[in-house]
This record gives sequence, C-alpha cells and structure tokens, in this order.
Amino acid sequence: MSVQNFGECLFPNPAGYDYWTEENSIVLFQTIFNDKEKIVESLQKEAVCFQQAGPREKIYFNPIEVTAGIVTCGGLCPGINDVIRALVMELHYRYKVPRILGFQFGYEGLVKKYGHRPIELTPDKVAHIMNFGGSILGSSRGNQNTADMVDTLCLYGVKMLFCIGGDGTLRGASAIQEEIKKRKEDISVVGIPKTIDNDINYVQKTFGFSTAFSKAVEAVNCAHEEAKGAPHGIGLVKIMGRHSGFIAVNAALASKNVNFVLIPEQDFDLEGKGSFLDILLERVKKRGHAVIIVAEGAGQRFFEDKGEKDPSGNKKLADIGIFMKDKITEYFKKQNTTLNLKYIDPSYIIRSVPANAEDSVFCGFLAQNAVHAAFSGKTGCVVGIWNNVFTIMPIAVAVAERKVLHPEKSTLWRALLASTGQPNSMLATDSEKT
Repeated sequence: MSVQNFGECLFPNPAGYDYWTEENSIVLFQTIFNDKEKIVESLQKEAVCFQQAGPREKIYFNPIEVTAGIVTCGGLCPGINDVIRALVMELHYRYKVPRILGFQFGYEGLVKKYGHRPIELTPDKVAHIMNFGGSILGSSRGNQNTADMVDTLCLYGVKMLFCIGGDGTLRGASAIQEEIKKRKEDISVVGIPKTIDNDINYVQKTFGFSTAFSKAVEAVNCAHEEAKGAPHGIGLVKIMGRHSGFIAVNAALASKNVNFVLIPEQDFDLEGKGSFLDILLERVKKRGHAVIIVAEGAGQRFFEDKGEKDPSGNKKLADIGIFMKDKITEYFKKQNTTLNLKYIDPSYIIRSVPANAEDSVFCGFLAQNAVHAAFSGKTGCVVGIWNNVFTIMPIAVAVAERKVLHPEKSTLWRALLASTGQPNSMLATDSEKT
C-alpha cells in the first residue's frame, strides 16, 4: 500500500488551512473483528492500511513553478465537470498555481499528431460547468504511445497530471508514471477514479454512482407503471454494470418496485424447474405483473465469446437486454400465456446527466485530496474513500482486480432479496436446465 514519494517536502503549504493531515496518518482496511483480542492481534501484525489523504503542512513542489494538467478519459459519467472545477479552484485559490491546462479528448490530447491543443483553465472558465453533464474537455478511449504523452507533458512543463477515469485510464496513468520514472522527471501523476459501475478495487464509492442509480430509478418506476397498467405486464430495464451489479441492486432498493434483479455476479438458468423464466411466469400469473432489472454484464454465458474488444481493451458484451426481451416473449408464447412487455434501456441518459447534490459534494472532496497528494510529492497513486475516510493508494492496487458484489456474503444482496422477494437462486433443479 506504500505510495511513491519524490522526496522531502520543504516548502510551506500556502493553502492556509487551520490544521493539517499528518504524513504518517493511516486508515485501517479491516474494521470488523470477531472480538477485541483480534483487533490487538491485527495491529501487532502488519495490518493492511491506506495512507490518509489530506493537506500536508510542508509540500514538495514550489507552487509558483507548477503547471498542472487535467485529462478525462473513457465513457462519460455524472460529476466529471464537478471534479474539473474543484481541481481548478483548489489549484488556483489555495495553492496559487499560475497555469492549469486541460488536455482535450482523453489521452489523445497528450499526443501531438492528433492536433488537440490544451485549454488553459481558469476559475472563470469553470465556474458554472457543474451544471452540465459530460466533460468540457471531451473524452476518448484507446491506448496511446506512452513516450509521446510524456513528451507533451515535458513540452508544456507540466509538473502534475490529474487523470480522471476508470480502470483503463488508471492503467494508462500508471504507464505514464513509469515512463516519467525512467526519465527521472519530477511529474506527479494522480488518478481520480471515475466509473458509475462503482467497481474500482479498494474504493468504497466512486463519483457518479449515486447519480447513476438515482437516475435509473426514474426508468424503473416508469417500467413499473407500464407493467401494472396492462394484463400480464412486464417492465424490463437494462442497467449499466459490465462486471458488477451495484447500480442494478441500488436502483432496485431505492425504487422498491422491482421483483427480479439479474447481475453479472449471480448465475441463473432460463428454463427448467426453479429457473428465472419458470419463477417469472409464476409471479405474473399470481400477481398480474413484474418488473425486472438486468445489468448489462449479466447472463453473458448464454452468448458465444467472439473475443472482440473495444478500443479500451474491454471485452465487447452481447446485448443481454434484447436477448432477455426475446426469451421472455418466446417462453410466455410457448406457455400459451398472454404478455405485455415493455423494454427500457436508459444507459446513455444515466451517464450523461449532471451530478446530483451528493455526488457534487463528493467530487469536490476527491479533487481537493488529489491536489493535496500531488503537492506533497506523491505519484502513481489514486485518491479514494474507505470507511468514510479519504485515502491514497498505489494505482497498481486499484487496478489489480475489479470490485464486485459477492451475493453469498453481501448485506447489500441480502437486502435486495428481502426487497424483491426473488429466491436466493434461480438455477434450474431438473433435467430441463438451460
């Protein structure tokens, strides 16, 4: 969990805060123990800890010599503009940084051949951008030549680069940091994790997640109205979530109108006794309607793996939403049961809206702590939150694996089962299993 540091911090912090975060302040990873003795035992061993984020009394970089860079990559997410705004405000007003550059269209903006000139960001330019979705800097996917990107940073005299993005972006940031290290340059690289899927490792919550599932609830409630307004009505909503079902589960818990949630972490069968379609049919016959949420990464075993990937290197997923719509229709027809099914896919609406109030506040904290980390000479790191304390950890830890929901031991999933009434398992128990 150790974060790379350039060296001794000698400059007084100009931010003017009343109190500072101690350099050796740590946040315990584990907070639940079987008994008090286990706490002592854990502390006596080498307990897993994060560094606490926050402003240090002494800083590594002389602010008047700093040019800061900001880049946003990957898919859109509520709150990107809030993070950009907070970075600029903290850098300008607290640390007195004279020049802040926004590199356009993701990592493409760091490669000269694409011709994207950086934008000079000032408080006036970013003052109201939190009212809009998307990113004022634009975004892109795909790998770029690391040496070319570092050449651009050196050309503009950038001393700290803030990379706002998900798993692929953070891997790119790590590669940039390694190239900087080879060149023996002092350029701090700090990641701010962005994914509405909430699937970054060892990060309690990512910005945009709260807005995403709150917006998804609107679609789910519309699906509920459609379903109950027709005989044997079914509302089917596809929600984002490539590897994890956090948005789907939280949307269901917030709506309280959902009867079934299908997520990547929980396998299910389509036909046979105790399968999803068998239970769905029983529910519709008994109650007259049903609402289903399916995460985009659920049920991928029903499709042939063609090995295709998007420009970011992510596996291309088959469309589980349309697939489930067709399978439900076919099954009800085979069972001679009438059906009124409405399918809703709000994916791009969910990710393109401005951040809600909770996310907007959260974005500000993340951005401020990213600036504190960079000025204290830390690099190759990610800011996050763990047990409601803001943390710093190496990028390598954040991208080592994806955070997923574990149905067998998750209180979130247990609450979901209680809310929906769906069975613990929807795997078929007879020979008709498919």
